[in-house]
Amino acid sequence: MLDILLNDWQLPILFFSVALLYSSAGFGGGSSYLAILALSSIAYTEMRAIALLCNIVVVCSNVFLYYKEKMIDFKKIIPLVIFSIPMAYVGGHLKITEKLFFILLGFTLLFASITMWISKKIYTENYVLGKPNFIKNAGLGGIIGFISGMVGIGGGIFLSPFLHLTNWDTPKKIAATSSIFILVNSLAGLSGQLTYVNFKINWQLTSMLLIAVFIGGQIGNRLSSKFFSPILLKKVTAILIAFVSIRILLKYVI
Repeated sequence: MLDILLNDWQLPILFFSVALLYSSAGFGGGSSYLAILALSSIAYTEMRAIALLCNIVVVCSNVFLYYKEKMIDFKKIIPLVIFSIPMAYVGGHLKITEKLFFILLGFTLLFASITMWISKKIYTENYVLGKPNFIKNAGLGGIIGFISGMVGIGGGIFLSPFLHLTNWDTPKKIAATSSIFILVNSLAGLSGQLTYVNFKINWQLTSMLLIAVFIGGQIGNRLSSKFFSPILLKKVTAILIAFVSIRILLKYVI
């Protein structure tokens, strides 16, 4: 069984750590927030909203910093988000059962752990930039947006590896693009959830988590890779996420 392992007072510490790590790579940390929440007593109906709110807080700072550094290419980003925004809203609006939610979450976390584990092979400085394809990018954005809205993440963990593998742009600009993608999809997915008649959330706990990820995100944005190895930390995080995903899938699939 998937036992309750974490108490409310432990969550802010873990969320702070996740935000610090993910913000240095341009991510919001939604997949890891969900992995942590899956080991708590929080109702599954609240998990998506909490994860998306934390995503928004973290990536807002990322987007601001990347904008100041002129790393955002809106002409290339628009095709990715033109369908992802409405599809993330639809995904967030869908009312799914607890079993389906955890099955989707389990597979999403497993995919996230795999992409994080192989990230060293994806990131490279020797770029020959590929040519953007509007239809391909728009379709990809729509699919990722829909899945992200249903599960409760921003989608950067899906988008970023694909962009690196296709040499979409430089690593810095891909990180900036992922941040914007996560922000708009998180907002859209959260908007979809807010349309629920019986929507509710523990604002006392959520406020503590938002403060924790804000502080962690600010530190992560500035530390980046100066004082720690992102590759090592990502691999450790990948192992932990994989462990949680396997436990979830064992309970709800087998």
